[in-house]
Amino acid sequence: MSTTTSPFVLLPSSHVRASETFPAAPQIEQELRQKVRGEVRFDAGSRALYATDASNYRHVPIGVVIPLDEDDVVATVEICRRYEAPLLSRGGGTSLAGQGCNFAVILDFSKYMNKMGPVDPASHTVHVQPGIVLDRVREAAEKFALTYAPDPATHSRCTIGGMIGNNSCGVHALMGGKTVDNIQSLDLLLYDGTRLTVGPTSDEELAQRIAAGGRVGEIYAELKRIRDTYADLVRARFPNIPRRVSGYNLDELLPENHFNVARALVGSEGTCAVILGATLNLVQSPQFRTLVGVGFADVFLAADHVPLILTHKPIGLEGLDGLLLDSLRRKHKALDDIALLPEGEGFLLVEFGGATQQEADDRARSFALAIKSVAVPRIYNHEEAHRVWTVRESGLGATAFVPGRKTGWEGWEDAAVDPTQLGSYLRHLYALMKEFDYHSPMYGHFGQGCVHMRLSFDLETSEGILKFREFMDRATDIAMAHGGSISGEHGDGQARGALLPKMFGPELMEAFRAFKRIWDPTGRMNPNKLIDAHEPHEDLRLGADYKPWQPKTHFAFAEDSGSFAQATLRCVGVGACRKKDAGTMCPSYMATNEELHSTRGRAHMLWELMQEEVLPDQWKNEQVREALDLCLSCKACKSECPVSVDMATYKAEFLAHHYEGKSRPLAHYAFGRIDRWAQLASYAPGLVNFINNAPVIRSVLKSLLHIHPNRTFPRFARAFTPDRRVAADPRHYPERRGSTAKEAPEVFLWADTFNNYFHPVTMRAAHQVLTGAGFRVSTTNQHLCCGRPLYDFGMLDTAKKYLLKVLDALTPQLAAGTPIVVLEPSCASVFRDELTNLLPNDPRAAKLSSQVFLLSEFLVRYAPDYKPPKIDQKIVVHGHCHHKATMGMQDEMKLLRATGAEVELLDSGCCGMAGPFGFEEDKYEVSQTLGERVLLPAVRNNTGAIIVSDGFSCCEQITQNTTARPKHLAEVLAQTDH
Repeated sequence: MSTTTSPFVLLPSSHVRASETFPAAPQIEQELRQKVRGEVRFDAGSRALYATDASNYRHVPIGVVIPLDEDDVVATVEICRRYEAPLLSRGGGTSLAGQGCNFAVILDFSKYMNKMGPVDPASHTVHVQPGIVLDRVREAAEKFALTYAPDPATHSRCTIGGMIGNNSCGVHALMGGKTVDNIQSLDLLLYDGTRLTVGPTSDEELAQRIAAGGRVGEIYAELKRIRDTYADLVRARFPNIPRRVSGYNLDELLPENHFNVARALVGSEGTCAVILGATLNLVQSPQFRTLVGVGFADVFLAADHVPLILTHKPIGLEGLDGLLLDSLRRKHKALDDIALLPEGEGFLLVEFGGATQQEADDRARSFALAIKSVAVPRIYNHEEAHRVWTVRESGLGATAFVPGRKTGWEGWEDAAVDPTQLGSYLRHLYALMKEFDYHSPMYGHFGQGCVHMRLSFDLETSEGILKFREFMDRATDIAMAHGGSISGEHGDGQARGALLPKMFGPELMEAFRAFKRIWDPTGRMNPNKLIDAHEPHEDLRLGADYKPWQPKTHFAFAEDSGSFAQATLRCVGVGACRKKDAGTMCPSYMATNEELHSTRGRAHMLWELMQEEVLPDQWKNEQVREALDLCLSCKACKSECPVSVDMATYKAEFLAHHYEGKSRPLAHYAFGRIDRWAQLASYAPGLVNFINNAPVIRSVLKSLLHIHPNRTFPRFARAFTPDRRVAADPRHYPERRGSTAKEAPEVFLWADTFNNYFHPVTMRAAHQVLTGAGFRVSTTNQHLCCGRPLYDFGMLDTAKKYLLKVLDALTPQLAAGTPIVVLEPSCASVFRDELTNLLPNDPRAAKLSSQVFLLSEFLVRYAPDYKPPKIDQKIVVHGHCHHKATMGMQDEMKLLRATGAEVELLDSGCCGMAGPFGFEEDKYEVSQTLGERVLLPAVRNNTGAIIVSDGFSCCEQITQNTTARPKHLAEVLAQTDH
């Protein structure tokens, strides 16, 4: 469509604002450093780090304060007030409407102000600080069969303060309401220094507060005036729907709502006050739950049936469409989980609760029986339900950066209507999307009429940006025609703030402005968000002048059109890397609780580097190097991040260029070329080990290489030499009896540096297992290495040479299609991942990548009749990061469980050693913190168990901190004793 008749004009892009400075910033920083005991950061790197949230917008802040306690917050506000500097409160930084970034001094509460008081089971309340993560509250409440009802998909990392700011909802708002419905009181600090606690107010209390006079009396008097002036208009114009989040909650000041000042401030997005604490209302948590998936022909039919399904009283009712599933398939994510959904192209997830499992199951069965005449239901067990919920929670990330599709962006991702209007609303919106040639999956809280999307807006051309703005205007008309709200969960911020007059009209807009003036008369609290907001197409992170630096790279970045800049744009800010309770991503954040050391933080830093505005010196920038320094290159982000940010690759690329033309630290050569030193040491390992452990030499080596004193050097060994007399053993394969070793199928056993020169017993065990399984095992006589340690230091030119040598040496195996078994997971991941990224045009690379298998993968695929030995001991398994991220643990677990043993797979994340990382003196504390998070206590608590860990680094972390001697899978299957 043409934009020549558009009533909108193109406004300044975010890049104009990137150069904006606050004249008094140096003085503010100096005074803050004198008064604040927490952290004060006004450097370029920190400002770049907080320049955006999960939205389309970018505002480089004045500076960042990470307060230690309330006194720090009071001091920060007092100093900012003296210089009239704007302020912004921030929690998890996952806001989608732009309210989490601004040209302001940012208060980040998430690192330190994250405490909570005891749960009061009698009153069903708990008092918390604003930086506490929602899941920590829910975990504490569940001990009393209580919960905090609002639970957005970001529950593992969103903070209560952010939820209050945005009026968050989530799946179980259907059961217990939005955040606004679950707030008892708020402890506030105003920009002028006033402190007060607010909540529901009786007529007598209101009169007393007004009569007391002063600043507090003035606030309550003005709030009463707004209520009395606008009460009828609020009742008439506020949509009476479950998910009205837009605007200020003036309805909470009405007499029928007990003049609840705390709830009136929920959803104010930090534009009125700083929240120092909150008392939350908790609700009963159904201890038994059953999930039913229902499949429809399309998402519109699914929406049509929501009112009927609500009559069955579910505690959760979510929807998603087939396009969301297709997006996940294209990204090769959650494929097994997707298969659990019933047939159809539109799906509803309907959850029932009960006092007993029987009660929950009966409700689910009754519903499934009632719905099966119009749809396809499927009832899930607990494990299946968890997997299906994972599919739903992946929605935001799954819909961005889908291969073969235009990028999806937020903007119109949050409108809500009455559930009775949902089918009609979606059909009208879909027609508008077709007119504008936009696409997006549809998913979200169908039970309350709130649907999320990420539309394929063009935010990089003038025409596309104006088209985006016109779509927003017309989509608002559709929502209004259906009696809806332009925001049903994520807030207004900048994405929808300028659209509020269409929804509320001029009189209520004036009431909103008056409400803000009561609390913030000088307009310094998160200015130009929600009220008097900048236009939705202003201050874009991209914009018509978006022209990032496009440097030449070592890696191909084929999935990002060969562009490192585009790769760094992948991060959409949802903050899945900031979780701390499960999974592997992001280890360094789990240890430090620091945005700089999250995958998101590093991605934002690299993106800013590509803009060449805030961060100077291109590849030589030291702050970016420091941000990457604590990255353990675990590769977990590539699989666990919803948009597959690959920080291990980004780090290697950056370091390769960072050290071009200058000398590297000695440790880079010592650790990066460990294969060479190990090869040499293997000729006389006893002598080398003696020298390395001589007290004086050991101290000198550790000092030169900056190795922590508590670390011990791994012991070298003679290289593995296979027993050529061992032939294929046909005992496991009766049909092969009588075959000769020459007739047995061949497999090539890769002699990696770690197992070959440090732990050859694993090589021998693998050789034994493979021959026993009926295979003829070959290996190489020459020194080969995939170069795994080289990537940690960005030594990519050398890594390419290593890989080319490997391809040349394996020419016969590649030609014959011989399977190649690799025992070290980090080496296997080189062949599966880095190899084709570094040598994309060498057909041998793709061939080798497809022929490489871990031992477990090979046995499951090529030896389906293989039977592992019977084992009576408990087996505790710690998966290597690269194993989990690149190959998955399914085959390993299948083989170990086939032994008949009790097998426990630890959710232990990264062990913390990560090659040379855990040896480095300045990283030792982080390494130990990660090890002690789950892995090391689990090892100590299972003294009689077999500890299985295939990664050499993981084994080092275990042996250097416990008395256990972990085994490789090969040793377990070979029943090798030591």
